Amino acid sequence: MSVVSTGDVSEKTLQTSDLIYKYMRPEHLPQIWCPGCGNGTIMRDVVQAIDNLGLSRDKTVIVSGIGCSSRAAGYMDFDTIHTTHGRAIAFATGIKLANPELEVIVIAGDGDISAIGGNHLIHAARRNIGITVVVMNNNIYGMTGGQYSPTTPTGDYGTTAPYGNLDRSFDIAGLAYGAGASYAARGSVYHVRETIQLIQDGIRNIGFSIIDVASICPTYYGRKNKKGSAVDMLKWQKENAVTMEQAARMTDEQKKGKLIIGVLRQAQYPEFTYQYARLIARLAKEREE
Repeated sequence: MSVVSTGDVSEKTLQTSDLIYKYMRPEHLPQIWCPGCGNGTIMRDVVQAIDNLGLSRDKTVIVSGIGCSSRAAGYMDFDTIHTTHGRAIAFATGIKLANPELEVIVIAGDGDISAIGGNHLIHAARRNIGITVVVMNNNIYGMTGGQYSPTTPTGDYGTTAPYGNLDRSFDIAGLAYGAGASYAARGSVYHVRETIQLIQDGIRNIGFSIIDVASICPTYYGRKNKKGSAVDMLKWQKENAVTMEQAARMTDEQKKGKLIIGVLRQAQYPEFTYQYARLIARLAKEREE
């Protein structure tokens, strides 16, 4: 299945050992995510995208908040910062404004980014600040005990929704799109090559980029909702994913229960740090005059 051009994703995406010693902190491995968790795969997708693009480790910053996803900042051997709950984008914004030459990548969970961090998400997207956000979206609060999150599907179960979730779930990529992100995409743990490409394209985008990646949580979400093993959950992604192009030819009824992956938006808008720098230069010139 091809979501976007995969010409930039080479066969080396199938190799992992070199990535570990080049971009990870081996002393902190093996990682402590639950067996079958999709977050390790997404972390690997991020470092593979970084490697494919040839980004300098000295000019790449990884920012995370709080939650299962946020452990990634401890494993990745870059300048990293593990921030407070929901504030990863706020910290990333400060870093990018302080040094626009840095490549700032946020790794966050669905609860972290769309609940307490929701306002930071929409305003960073609205400003089109040049950071890349990769969401490990497992539809639940995994680290704190399986509470339902803003992306838990209606009717599904969590420790705080023992009779089923009544809320409608957030479409994180769609939310960022609506808020003004210049690049918004959705990937999945199963579709590794496509997701690496989406992350690469997001990093290369001049402006705010978000890649919402459907992860799997067999320990809490899968178990509480009788989704089967990690293999079963990956198989579901394989059998139920459709590209944006395929979805455009489907009816609303046909799209129900499908995982739609690909690029929702790719557009050009003025990037915030560039505008900020121009404003400073203009004010300095006016003072001189």
